Amino acid sequence: MLSFDVCECGAPLQRMERETPKPKGAEVLLKVLAAGVCHSDLHIWDGYYDIGGGQKLKLLDRGIKLPLTMGHENVGEVVAVGPEARGVSVGGVRLIHPWMGCGECMVCKRGEENLCLKPCSVGVHRSGGFATHLLVPHARYLFDIGGIAPERAAPLACSGVTAYGALKKVSETLKDEPVVMIGAGGVGLMALALHAKMGGKRAIMVDIDPAKREAAKRAGAEVIDGGAKDALDQVRAATGGGSWATIDFVGAGPTVKLGVDAAIKGGKVIVVGLFGGDVVVPTPFFPIKAMTIQGSYVGSLPEIAELLDLVKRKGAPDVPVATRPLDQVNAALNDLRDGKVVGRVVMQPA
Repeated sequence: MLSFDVCECGAPLQRMERETPKPKGAEVLLKVLAAGVCHSDLHIWDGYYDIGGGQKLKLLDRGIKLPLTMGHENVGEVVAVGPEARGVSVGGVRLIHPWMGCGECMVCKRGEENLCLKPCSVGVHRSGGFATHLLVPHARYLFDIGGIAPERAAPLACSGVTAYGALKKVSETLKDEPVVMIGAGGVGLMALALHAKMGGKRAIMVDIDPAKREAAKRAGAEVIDGGAKDALDQVRAATGGGSWATIDFVGAGPTVKLGVDAAIKGGKVIVVGLFGGDVVVPTPFFPIKAMTIQGSYVGSLPEIAELLDLVKRKGAPDVPVATRPLDQVNAALNDLRDGKVVGRVVMQPA
């Protein structure tokens, strides 16, 4: 099999050849058909998260080992199954849920493996989809995509379930109040598409990039330039005095601050993005504004099942998707870093 691996943080991914694995026990081997490129891949590639104050959270200190095959948004064709694998057959095309845990703790048993303290996520802690083949430990992580094209289904594994999980956290106001979204990248545009399918009333997208604002506008959102000096005033005016629901898909200090400052009494700020930095929030704001600041980390097994049921009923999210051959993965990552990608880039090994 062929893969492109991180062998040194920050250095170009290296082309690697190794023996194609043979599934054992309940394992399933898939031939990769589509592998999305996510902004999280840039953090993994760099080897750290910026946690503010000049400090870095290094991924190697958290058990991530090199060389690593990244790629956590994957669709593949089943080509071999272990003797104990059930519910999947050779030839089936499946979306791979990447957010795996130990499978044994109470968190995992209630379906929230994405929150397990012993993560084993595809493309992060175990080999991912920037490769010709991918080995999955159990068929419970595989989901039928129906008639959705592999390149459009692959982003649902991260971009889709991340956006869906964040929108669920503001579901009590989704149909009555506008949702402010910060960051019209791949996840932000996915959230716009899912917001409509989930019965959302209005969406207001804040971004500093004119091209991404235009993409958000075409998707039906009202748009605000996040770099404008009066961006906060514009958000307050657009929401009628303050936001009940803000989802920050950037996660930088200034963007979280904008969400906090824009929150109305009782409002929620959901932080999704991992850009990095820090923010100071006056502690009296929590009781005085009855405000909630909540993190949202990817999505659970039940949520990806719910998401796929939604898109099968209402159609795949209309998000821009560009495909590229796998051997262009370094160029795709650099384009994403340079802000040249609108929507999602999906690698195709063949």
